[in-house]
Amino acid sequence: MDYYLGIDAGGTHTRARLVTADGIVVGAGEGGPANTRIGLPEALDAVADAYMQALRQAGLGESDFPLIRAGLGIAGLNRRGVLPSLQEHDFPFRSIAFASDAAIANLGAHAGGDGAIVIVGTGSIGFARVGDQVHTIGGYGFPISDEGSGADLGLRAIRQSLWARDGRIPHSAMTEAVLDHFHGKPSEIVTWTGRATPADYAAFAPLVMDYASDGDPVAEAIVQEAALRIDRLIRVLLDRGAPSCCLMGGVAARMRDWLAASIRERLTEPLGDALDGAILLARTRAVDKEAA
Repeated sequence: MDYYLGIDAGGTHTRARLVTADGIVVGAGEGGPANTRIGLPEALDAVADAYMQALRQAGLGESDFPLIRAGLGIAGLNRRGVLPSLQEHDFPFRSIAFASDAAIANLGAHAGGDGAIVIVGTGSIGFARVGDQVHTIGGYGFPISDEGSGADLGLRAIRQSLWARDGRIPHSAMTEAVLDHFHGKPSEIVTWTGRATPADYAAFAPLVMDYASDGDPVAEAIVQEAALRIDRLIRVLLDRGAPSCCLMGGVAARMRDWLAASIRERLTEPLGDALDGAILLARTRAVDKEAA
């Protein structure tokens, strides 16, 4: 029996899904973060952890690797040297194909057809496939990019809380809550920022969204500005010929209502998820080792 393995190696966690040739799910697994920015060896460890869980759940072992065609979508694929390193790595499968995490999310969302996605999670990125053309907008990494993302919301909330403490803007319930988290000590915030990851900043996103929904003036302005940035990502992708766009990611559901009405009208629900896209990648683009 042949199997197809989809792997979604993202900045916060890694997921794997194993299916039969008929598409029946027989195993799943999860691992830690696998953005190549943390180092390719560490990312590959997370990938292996996730796919071995999926194999064990399916009752398979290392002797079954030759039965498996894999598709790997990984965050940070465009970093210098990453793709050649992945191609040189001795993966144990019959075949494996590589793409960015955004590319597999788009494949899954549109079942391989034309369309766009904007992912709004810890980070953010816009991606579209229109015929033979691929368009990527943003996604350059936090803090220079990732506009409208969870990390961006957290960064702006912390910054404006410090502004409120200085008297540069009026305090609000949100700024007070953020400062309380750090015991009211700017020095604690400064120390924290020296080691904070994008996911650490994104942990403040639910708080920001909650206060914005309650009408907090500082939180509301932060979310409105984030929504404008997401609007712009979507508009650019639609202007480049994408027939529709799916909004995806952990912050997407709550951000949707803040988008312009004209944008919401062009949004569609995804047909599948990133793992569906990775499995489609494995089915259509992987090259068997014997034929390579």
